[in-house]
Amino acid sequence: MRQYLLIPGPTPLPDEVLAASGQQMISHRSTEFARLLAETLEALRRVLLTRGAILPFASSGTGGLEATIVNLCSPGDTVVAVCGGAFGARFADIAEAFGIKVNRVEVPWGQAADPEAVRRALQETPDARAVLVAHSETSTGVRNDLAAIASVVREWPALMVADAVSSAGAVELRTDEWGVDVVITASQKALMAPPGVALIGVSERAWEAVKVARLPRFYWSFERMRAELGDVEAFTPFTPAISVVRALHAGLRMVEAEGLEARWARHRRTARAVRAGVRALGLRVVPREEDASEAVTAVWVPDGVDSTALLTRLRTEHGVVLAGGPGRMHGKIFRFGHLGWVPDEAVLAGLRALEAVLPEVGGPAGRGAEAAAAEILAMEG
Repeated sequence: MRQYLLIPGPTPLPDEVLAASGQQMISHRSTEFARLLAETLEALRRVLLTRGAILPFASSGTGGLEATIVNLCSPGDTVVAVCGGAFGARFADIAEAFGIKVNRVEVPWGQAADPEAVRRALQETPDARAVLVAHSETSTGVRNDLAAIASVVREWPALMVADAVSSAGAVELRTDEWGVDVVITASQKALMAPPGVALIGVSERAWEAVKVARLPRFYWSFERMRAELGDVEAFTPFTPAISVVRALHAGLRMVEAEGLEARWARHRRTARAVRAGVRALGLRVVPREEDASEAVTAVWVPDGVDSTALLTRLRTEHGVVLAGGPGRMHGKIFRFGHLGWVPDEAVLAGLRALEAVLPEVGGPAGRGAEAAAAEILAMEG
């Protein structure tokens, strides 16, 4: 049975990426790898639309979040954190774990943050070191208006810090133009590589904060990492994830070959198709359409349906792997990922399977999911 991996990460790997990651190991101190890493970081700089340094750490995206906190903050600092889902709350939790005071902007899960709420939080804490925002909140399928929030943040000395783990390469993101000081992403989402590398873009304004920050760090040191990186040959202070970097290099070549504007448009098209399909089945999408992420669609589980049974049957009987809801959304929603390398065929297969399984587990017997999605895919293809 063919498997369709339709979760918000890790995402399926194209053949070119698989081939790159399967090559024989080389030395991380070799010229071959150093040039490959330099090319990879330069490509990511173009994808993120930034002139800032890109720092690669062998870790998950969460490691990138922790690295950002310890490099920007000192004991006693305050940050503002937008908490509208599991990942926004996680960023706040990381800050608190290091003794940072957090002014949480609590947002109902499933809704986008109001930039004016961020303004009020900054008025309460005008000395905040940074504002932390998840651009694409994968736990609820919400896309926060990062450009609007960054515009508000620019009125204060605070740094604008974006968790773009699931948005980079899928959702419009203009790092420098919008005034985002630190942007964190990871290899395993829309960049179409295996898990294992966190990537952090750091503006010159943020580097000034790094120079005076006093939280302890060793492995996570931005300054130590930056000192090893070069424009033509880039090394890292500790052993990098060589195979993942190779895969990421191949994935970024595909991103650039497609073109950023075309890629953002494709993700918008696919997201609309998925949402049209699930609505045809009588299901409700969690966020409003204008707040919905192009990376993942979150759907309310119908009354009387066991989400575990639904997801299990999709996987075992149809080879379709969707994600459940994390945190307080557990059992209440399921998530249909459509970021990175997701062919139309996979989207339609996922919707066909959902249409077949829903009535078998006590859900609505809706019809026409595939047709509704296919119409959008055909019109906007």
